Amino acid sequence: MAPSSSTEGFFQELPSLPPQFTCPDCLPSQSASTAIAVKTSDDRVFARILALYLPPSAFPVTQHLHDFSRRVLQPSVLVHSVDAETNHPVLRPLTTFGEENKNDPLWTTAGWQALKEIGYREGVVAVAYEKENKGWNRRIQEFALGHVWTPAATMTGCPMSMTDGAATLLSRHLDDPDTDQPGRADVFREAYRRLISRDPNFAWTSGQWMTERTGGSDVSGTETFARKLTREDMAQKSALTHDHDSVGMPLGPWLIDGFKWFSSATDSEMAVLLARTAKGGLSAFYVPMRRKIGRANQSVDSPGEEMPRTELNGIRIQRLKNKLGTKSLPTAELELNGTRGWLIGEEGKGVKEISAILNITRLHTAAGSVANWARGLAVCRAYTKVRKVRGSLLQNNPQHLRWMADETVKYWAGAHFAFFGVALQGAMEQDWNQMVRSTKAEKLIPEDKAVVSTLLRLLTPVMKAQVSVSSVDGLRECMECIGGVGYCENNEDGGLMNIAKTFRDNLVNPIWEGTVSVMAEDIVRVLIDKRLGNGDVLNNVFAPWVRTVLATCEAKSTSKEGSMIYDRLESLLTLVRGAGKDKLLYYGREILNHIEAIVCACLLVYDSTTDEDTVAAAVASRWIRCRSPGTRERRTENADLRKEALLNKAIFLGADVLRKQTMEKL
Repeated sequence: MAPSSSTEGFFQELPSLPPQFTCPDCLPSQSASTAIAVKTSDDRVFARILALYLPPSAFPVTQHLHDFSRRVLQPSVLVHSVDAETNHPVLRPLTTFGEENKNDPLWTTAGWQALKEIGYREGVVAVAYEKENKGWNRRIQEFALGHVWTPAATMTGCPMSMTDGAATLLSRHLDDPDTDQPGRADVFREAYRRLISRDPNFAWTSGQWMTERTGGSDVSGTETFARKLTREDMAQKSALTHDHDSVGMPLGPWLIDGFKWFSSATDSEMAVLLARTAKGGLSAFYVPMRRKIGRANQSVDSPGEEMPRTELNGIRIQRLKNKLGTKSLPTAELELNGTRGWLIGEEGKGVKEISAILNITRLHTAAGSVANWARGLAVCRAYTKVRKVRGSLLQNNPQHLRWMADETVKYWAGAHFAFFGVALQGAMEQDWNQMVRSTKAEKLIPEDKAVVSTLLRLLTPVMKAQVSVSSVDGLRECMECIGGVGYCENNEDGGLMNIAKTFRDNLVNPIWEGTVSVMAEDIVRVLIDKRLGNGDVLNNVFAPWVRTVLATCEAKSTSKEGSMIYDRLESLLTLVRGAGKDKLLYYGREILNHIEAIVCACLLVYDSTTDEDTVAAAVASRWIRCRSPGTRERRTENADLRKEALLNKAIFLGADVLRKQTMEKL
């Protein structure tokens, strides 16, 4: 044997990531069948989820996902991801001669900007608001795009999630009367059009500024204040030409001062924030990021004439945060000094308004966690198929397959949980008969919007907490799976194999938009809220949903596994029965665990009964058994071990592996 060198001697095949999703109709010589999509897609559970929630008529959606799954792997896209990851945002607070830089203090890389533009064009936010598409769940379409895009998007999904939340919030106020804020409706409509646009030259992203030094998620300590300008003040501002934003819309009659400790997506064109007013309580405000400093009616009449100059809207970027991950995302401390804005909704009801954003961004947090987890497992599958250890491929190593099959089961559960929340959000916004009745999820999603709303309110904090934490654990296992390479920052080949970077970025998800403890407190608020579920959300909404789903599945699932789910449900009901707030808070995390185990079990069992897929049934069974209190893993005889190894291989590497091995034996 010849000695190896730095570029020669590596005799093993290199791993290659296949496209995440394949649309059956996009394949040559294939009939239209969701089963084909499941067989040919690398991310099997993702294909199953799409088959569950989308009707056969949603071909434009699956075709788009087919094409996008291939585009995100192209070097022309990955070069932007690497650029954004290796060239981080820079703050330039002063000009050459020491003046405050109010014009362009924040610099972001061209790669970051290009990724945002791709997101706009692909409609990663816009598709949820294209209301002409009524025949399918637009939220499923939106989050499916995000599932494919997130690993390559290098944290541009963060501003996109807040943009989605801001669009949802503003959509509820487009027809509000101006009252004492003349021009507000026109400003909100213009902002809304830009938030949901696909045109990079017109589209906006939005930030949200709530966190302050006094208490993170506890907004009760907010020290930002807003005061209403008098007519005399407004006239004076107009005389100084500081009364229009960067696109020529009025700045608003409220003046805001304070300090925001965290502001993600600081390069966005607008933000929604909380501030106190003289009336008391917290109010929500819309704030444009920039304002004109030239004449309000200045326009460009010739190619050589410059656009009107702009500056930050009374905002000073104090410093950028130096974070463990999400380094491509500009997160900053902001000083607000004379920032102009518009009151959203009613004064003193800002927390209620902001909740519209939080509900959306928490869905994005869970779904983004699942997307990152999916990439980690995709790398593991590709690596396992080519890596040799002691002369044999890892895909033939029973211990390795058992380990990764267990990890895959957890991912399937998390993916189903996140997309169920997304489906419920879509059911809130669209007509059930038009976009649910023709799908396999007809018995899964309640027809009554009041039930859907309550169920979503209960489950959102659970999925945000549980799925984000599980994904962190899952990605750590994925790093271990590929050994030392998994621990290294690998951007040389477009970052496709850079699990370390994905892991670092994903670590923020259990923290951002509320830690697990915050979510545990939120779930207690739901349980004690007498306005929900006729005063008992678990017994009047959640338990009936569980029983309905299981009754639908009884004919095709084992009674033993069904009884395990019922036992877990009874344990939950017993834990909260008669409990006061203090006891519920003490057991908050246990309540989260119970609800996650029950919901994921129901979803996995339901999905497995939609066809005769052996792997889906095995995944459901394993999840239920590993989450059932008091169960002990059964030791199998040697004959069973071979069968289990084959099933583990099918769960981890795909159902086609099981069929192929079976045919070879025959």
